[in-house]
Amino acid sequence: MSLKAEIIDKIAALVTAAFGLVAALAWNGAIQELFSLIFGEQSTLVAMLVYAIVVTIIAVIVVILIGRAAAKAKREDERVSEGLKR
Repeated sequence: MSLKAEIIDKIAALVTAAFGLVAALAWNGAIQELFSLIFGEQSTLVAMLVYAIVVTIIAVIVVILIGRAAAKAKREDERVSEGLKR
């Protein structure tokens, strides 16, 4: 891979990560607001623990679903490329 292609690849990865961080922060704010509506404005330890547990469960589920979708797409891609080779 050429230096130019590597640089573009790394910049694309960094920009993607940056947008992911912005999206995560936006969701974090939205979820925190939802919890403040449910538990009130007071930030109790129980509310913070429930928030952390719920966010962790959601994150695990989303990561599993994305992993399955990526694996499925990869399998389909391999089937298509095998069909083209024949």
